[in-house]
This record gives sequence, C-alpha cells and structure tokens, in this order.
Amino acid sequence: MSRPRSAQPDPRSILRSGLPDRYLTPDDIAEMFEVPKETVYQWRKKRTGPPGFRIGKHLRYDPTDVRAYVTERKSADQAAA
Repeated sequence: MSRPRSAQPDPRSILRSGLPDRYLTPDDIAEMFEVPKETVYQWRKKRTGPPGFRIGKHLRYDPTDVRAYVTERKSADQAAA
C-alpha cells in the first residue's frame, strides 16, 4: 500500500529544485530556513529577511524574492570569509 502524497511539497526542496507556482507563507519561510515563525516576523519588522508583502491581512513572499535573498546572503557570507 502506498502512502498518500502530501498536498504541498517540502518548501526547502522547492527552493532548491525550482520555483513554486504560488506565493509562500510565513510558515513556509520558517520551515525553509528552520527557524521559528516568530523569527520570520522579526526579520520583516527589522527588514533583515526576505522581502514580503501583504495581501489584505496576510503576509506572503514571492519565491523569486526569496531565492534572490538566499543568493545575496550566500554572496555576502562568501565575501566576508
């Protein structure tokens, strides 16, 4: 008997293998970076994490912006080393 597939794939594998066809939630970002969701909200408040935007009262992240943020952080980290 095969296990049922999850409705949504692991966001970390999405970021590595290709861009999803949907905007990401704070839960997705927290799971991707393995941090508490509160950290994601603090990043937004301090403007230090990936850029997000509001749709009404809901916070969303464009996967392209998240990928650019990761690339930028990797470059900055390599330059500092």
